[in-house]
Amino acid sequence: MLHDPPKTGKSERPSETTRLQTGALLIIAFAVVLFLLVQARFVLISLATAIILFSLTSDVINFIARQRIGPFRIPNALASVVAMVLIAAALLSLSSVLLSQVNTVLVLTLSYAERAPAAVAAMFAWLGEDSQQAVFNAMRSVEMSSYLRGAASQASGLTQGTVLIILFVGFLFAERIWFETKLLSLVGDAAQAERVAKIIRSIIHRVNYYLLVKTVISAITGAMVFVLAQAFGLGLATSLGIITFVLNFIPNIGSIVATALITLVAQVELGDGSTTLAVFVIVGIIQFVNGSIIDPMLMGRALRLSSFGIILSLAFWGAVWGIPGMFLSVPIMVMLLVVCSHVPKLRPFAVLLSREGLPESEKMLDQPIERDLFGQDIKRD
Repeated sequence: MLHDPPKTGKSERPSETTRLQTGALLIIAFAVVLFLLVQARFVLISLATAIILFSLTSDVINFIARQRIGPFRIPNALASVVAMVLIAAALLSLSSVLLSQVNTVLVLTLSYAERAPAAVAAMFAWLGEDSQQAVFNAMRSVEMSSYLRGAASQASGLTQGTVLIILFVGFLFAERIWFETKLLSLVGDAAQAERVAKIIRSIIHRVNYYLLVKTVISAITGAMVFVLAQAFGLGLATSLGIITFVLNFIPNIGSIVATALITLVAQVELGDGSTTLAVFVIVGIIQFVNGSIIDPMLMGRALRLSSFGIILSLAFWGAVWGIPGMFLSVPIMVMLLVVCSHVPKLRPFAVLLSREGLPESEKMLDQPIERDLFGQDIKRD
């Protein structure tokens, strides 16, 4: 009995040591994962993009498979082949368009390099002659050629990434019919496998809806910017429209960068402060209405993401994967939100990531998704 207190003290020490070891292991594991994410960024970015495209085309495959040619229904295998061909054609066409626009922008940027410092400095003339001269000297010190070489090198890797994405999507299509069987064998329980399948379907549905709405809003914004640039006689009207469309997929920051870029081009090409101000105001109104009013109205509560969480995700994946990580930040955050919502120990993270602190519940998970992105019943006849 006299030795009971020392035993109690000794039993507490291993518990503290275990917690310290667990914390250290978590830090080491995070560092290793972060290292692998950075080192294998090209392959992982291509794989993540392929998975998103594959999930996005699941509704397309089902839509094609429901069509009939006379009394015959299109086989699911043929529908998958057709969807794969459409994806490959779309990706190759998109990459060729982007490469051509990048080349156009690079060539015109070289021609603007001489007059850009003076044009940008003129925008700060209202601050005084000293400030204008300081801006002019700062712009002249920028080595435009190094930035252009960096942009050209990244653009050259776009074709390789496109081919790799097409290969990944093709293999995913080939494995599609065995997914449910593999999931059941992996989980080992039919009820749990069905629950995991519901979580995956919820992720796919939310990501698909986000991409659909974002594509429509970005296309409308890009078209309006193109019309505006044409109205003001800007030589880069087509390029500005396409760049605006692409940048609007980057949450929050993309629209700001696009607006600043259009304003800069207007100032360099036109050289008139009042006209540049008019372009800036009109583009700002377009971005605000489409991005802050129409976009949230269409999204509704489909994403339920915290704005601060989106900024954190954007900063993290931008630091890890660069510009492609910024494009993938929201789909990755949607996946994390849905997964954390249905894992009890991770649900506090889901509360932090959700907009109102109300992440997806089990009741919401049990509600069947009756219609696809085409508005048709997803259940087979």
